Amino acid sequence: IFLSLILLLLTTTAQAKSIRIKSVNLAAVEQGYEISVDSDIALNATLEQALAKGVVLYFVTKFSLVDSRWYWLNDEVVRGKLRVGLRYYALTRQYHLNYPAFSQSFNTLEEALQALGQLHDYPLTVKSELKQDVDYIASLRIWLDLTRMPKPFQVEALGSSRWNLSSDKLEWRTKLPTPGQSLQIQGQ
Repeated sequence: IFLSLILLLLTTTAQAKSIRIKSVNLAAVEQGYEISVDSDIALNATLEQALAKGVVLYFVTKFSLVDSRWYWLNDEVVRGKLRVGLRYYALTRQYHLNYPAFSQSFNTLEEALQALGQLHDYPLTVKSELKQDVDYIASLRIWLDLTRMPKPFQVEALGSSRWNLSSDKLEWRTKLPTPGQSLQIQGQ
């Protein structure tokens, strides 16, 4: 019985693929702030099958910086949100990552997922005036956007955990880096 429980635990762990944030780098640049993220993304068998059948998987990376105020609602002062589509073309046997401004092609799924997990120097939108001496709450999360999938897949995904792919929300308190300085955070 003990051996069968261990085997069951190992197969459950092998099927439960996820997104793991390894590191985050926030840097001050001339135009404002940029973020770089390093993460591991692994698909389970259900998502790999959907990808092989031509379904586009959209991944969202969202970063926000919030000024927490005890006397009023929190104010989101910085935001960055990037949506990237991962698609497989059976005719060319290539995987494509579609960013808002360009696309990349890869020969293997592993190469495409590795590139998808790397975000370099993504500009952030500053919504309010920033202060260097204030402690802000930073948060980062990466997930599979089920709302962008075809409707039949959205209905199937509602009742199944096999379609849920997300990182844990990484949150930390930070002061803003000054120009020429960067802030490095290691993920969980």
